[in-house]
This record gives sequence, structure tokens and C-alpha cells, in this order.
Amino acid sequence: MSDIPRAVPAHAPMDQFTCRGDELLVGGMPLSRLAERVGQTPFYAVDRALLNARVASLRQVLPERMSLHYAIKANPMPALVQHMVGLVDGLDVASAGEMQVALNAGMQAQDISFAGPGKRDAELAQAVAAGVLLNVESPREARALAGISQRLGLPARVAVRVNPDFELKSSGMKMSGGPKQFGIDAEAVPELLRELPALGLAFEGFHLYAGSQNLKAASIVEAQQKSYELACRLADQAPGPVKALNLGGGFGIPYFPGETRLDLGPIGDNLAGIAQDAAQRLPQAELIIELGRYLVGEAGVYVCRVVDRKVSRGHVFLVTDGGLHHHLAASGNFGQVLRKNYPVAIGNRMGQPQGEPVSVVGPLCTPLDLLGDRMPLPDAQPGDLIVVYQSGAYGATASPQNFLGHPAVAEVLV
Repeated sequence: MSDIPRAVPAHAPMDQFTCRGDELLVGGMPLSRLAERVGQTPFYAVDRALLNARVASLRQVLPERMSLHYAIKANPMPALVQHMVGLVDGLDVASAGEMQVALNAGMQAQDISFAGPGKRDAELAQAVAAGVLLNVESPREARALAGISQRLGLPARVAVRVNPDFELKSSGMKMSGGPKQFGIDAEAVPELLRELPALGLAFEGFHLYAGSQNLKAASIVEAQQKSYELACRLADQAPGPVKALNLGGGFGIPYFPGETRLDLGPIGDNLAGIAQDAAQRLPQAELIIELGRYLVGEAGVYVCRVVDRKVSRGHVFLVTDGGLHHHLAASGNFGQVLRKNYPVAIGNRMGQPQGEPVSVVGPLCTPLDLLGDRMPLPDAQPGDLIVVYQSGAYGATASPQNFLGHPAVAEVLV
């Protein structure tokens, strides 16, 4: 009996971008023309119309009382952050450098929150002076903030970041449950809450972030519900009313074959229930959802140019001027355990039939420099433009651009 070949799962359709003839359109511009406008390859391009559409789709399902924050770690390109300021209710930062980007982009300090373990005293002082909300990650931070607040004559605005005793199931990165460097263990939070008044800090609420990159609505709903209930229990022991409750995010986008887009319906319904309940239990609290890649990831592409077409023992390699030094995530070296391909296309041959599987590689002297492994793509030649979809998040700033001394990547908002 012969083996029956199994169907190979496909990537989710990258239908957020349209085409004109054989050319992919980004920001309404044909890709080859955009490359001329940028003046170089490789480059990242983010489509501002897609950013607008993503936020609008979220607003349709989120309850009115729910604020939407953008976590700029996903993509801190200044032009993009400035655009997001006009779309979202607040920004979340993870360093004093990101805080400066947020302030320069025009976001008001009262709508910026600062999270992350190991904040240096200098960063804490900058944040207190700016007036942003600090998510306290340890008792040491709280005590350091007390001294800084006294020195500056400004009580630090603080929320306690809680490490709950549960995790976001099926998430790409689990950021809660068990021992974690993030936040304060839920069972230790009451002790810190009792200490805050003596430290002279202005308590404003709680921050819970269970995990990221999740495509299962049921898992996100469960984590949000548990986070809300935990925050309500902790609020009973807080030194003042909860003014801000950040329930985190975790919304994923489909990167790999077989993945499908997240269903927002159940999440919106659950958040509506939380908002209704919070009107009674936490009447002064601003409820916040904090999202990064979900807001910007699908709106961006990485574009590089084929430099050489090589055949090695019957297999075709498309050698490009881009690679892992610009896009570490697409190479599989940013959190993947087993390497899987991002969706890839030949951006100036979109209407042409797929040929035999080829590998798309970069110019670096390492076999890890791989953007697409044995993918069926149209017949490509030197000069053609390779497109890596789902590249609006964790791209240039998450990659080792100085590795081997190749030119830096450009970034544009179109």
C-alpha cells in the first residue's frame, strides 16, 4: 500500500495588501517605485492605512470604557509612533529611551506607562520627572522611587505589576505564572501595598501581562478574566482607589503555515462583561488593553533585493542583500524552537505561477542567514524584490544590525 501524501498547510492569506498587475502595493504605491523612493534595499515599509484599519476594527469590538494602548517595543520607529499617537489612548514603554520617543511623538505623560524589570535609578528619576506612570516590578524599585520622589518633590505615579499564579495558555511567550523576572508575585503584592503609603508614592493601580502572541480567543478570555478577578481581590488591600487597570494583551497574528487570524468576537464580549462589572467594583478605574504586534505587525513588510541566483546540487538559492541582521525573527532566531517560514513573496512577480521550491538567503557568512527555506516561489532573477510579510513588529530594533558590518536597513511609513 503506497503512502498517501499529506497536504502541506498554507500560510494565512496576506490579503491586507493588494496588487496592481504583478506589483505588490504598499501604501498604494507599486513596490518597485517605492524601492526607488526609499533609495535603497533592504527596507521596512509600514502601511499607515492598514494601521488605521486595525485600530478601527478593534474599536468596533472593544467596550467604550476600554482604553487601547500601543506597546512601542513592537516598533519604535518615530514616524510610526507619532502616527499611533493619533489613533490610541496611550503608549507603553520599556526604557527611558522609548519614553523619550513617546514624549517626542506628542503623547501626554499621564497617558504613558513604563514597565520592565531592572529599571536603573537614572531611568526611574527620568520617569518621575516626566510624570509617567511607573509599573513597579520589585520592592527595590518602590524603595528607590521613594528616595527619588522625595528628592524631586514629586510623588511617583505607580502601578504594581503583578506576576499572577497562572499563565496565558498557548502563548508564544509566557510572561506570568511560576518564577518570572516580570512583576511581583501575586502572593507578595499585599505586603508591598501596605508599604506604599509610608514610601510617599501615588498608587494608581495594577498591571498584569500574562503572555504574548496568542491566536486562541478562549485562552485570552480566560487570562483576562482571571487577571480582572485577581486585580479586584488585590484592590481590597490597596492604599487607595484603583485608577488604572492594565489587563495586558497577548493578541497574536498568523506567521506560520496552518495558523489563522485571531477571532476578536469572544474577546470583545468578555471585555464588555468586565467593563460592566468594573463599573460597580472599580468605578474609578480606567481599563486598559495593551497591544504591540497586533496593532502593527500585519501592516509592515520587509523588502530586499535578489543579488544572485545560485544552484547547488540541484537546489536553487536566491541570495539577497538582506537577512537575519535586519530581520532576526524571520530567520527563525528570535524565539522559534523549530524554524518555520514567514510568508514570503516575489513582490514584482505577484501574478506569476509558483515554481520549484527555493531557499531565500542573505549575504552573511552563516547558514542561519535564511529568510525562506524551500518555499515554492515564482521564478526569480537578480534584481527582483523579495517581500517578507508580517514584518511590522520586532524587526529592525530586534535584530543585530551591526553583525558583519553590512549596511543598515531603512524604515519608512507610507
